[in-house]
Amino acid sequence: MTDTPTRQHRLSPVRLRALPLWSVLAAGTLVGGLLGGSYGLLTPSTYTATSYVIAVPTEKSTPDAALGFAQAYGRVATQLAVLGDAQVYAGVPVRTLQHSVRTATSPDAPMVAVSATSSRPGLAVDMANAVTRSLTRHADDSSDSTHVRLVQFSRAVEPREPTSASPAVTGLVGASAGGLLGGLALLARPRRSGRDGEGAPAPSVPGPAAAADVRGQR
Repeated sequence: MTDTPTRQHRLSPVRLRALPLWSVLAAGTLVGGLLGGSYGLLTPSTYTATSYVIAVPTEKSTPDAALGFAQAYGRVATQLAVLGDAQVYAGVPVRTLQHSVRTATSPDAPMVAVSATSSRPGLAVDMANAVTRSLTRHADDSSDSTHVRLVQFSRAVEPREPTSASPAVTGLVGASAGGLLGGLALLARPRRSGRDGEGAPAPSVPGPAAAADVRGQR
């Protein structure tokens, strides 16, 4: 009765080594898929709203100047001077705007895209429109010296679908990463020179009779 648990304990590593190699890949893929899907389910969805403003030259300016000022306003839009006024319109702190608002410009068109991301679609719309409103006001205050005005081209609308990855996508990404790690583990495993329980073959040395035959042939 006392020998049975000991035998089972000794046989368990052998059973583990007897598992096929593809089981490591399958286990890594399964665990990675479960972790990725759980991350997608537990992480709240995010929504992105985008508004656009366009730089328009006055009679004393040129389209090339408007294009250059559009690039400059794209960098200024996320500065405290603009976000300080935008927080009043959006009803959120400046830190939230700094974390959630991004801008993009085009090298070919004098346009600035202001995007805001939030877990609430309505708040994303309010933040994007608030920043463009504040940016347009600051541009109008300096239009006498820059000879360029910012005009709202398109207001942000409430997004219907989230921009964050769905649980299915995160699950696929996790499964791919788990399978890749499983493959790397197989490549990094130590190589065995012989079968389990068998030692390496001893080097063969010619016996005395064989050595004598060789000398007789010479």
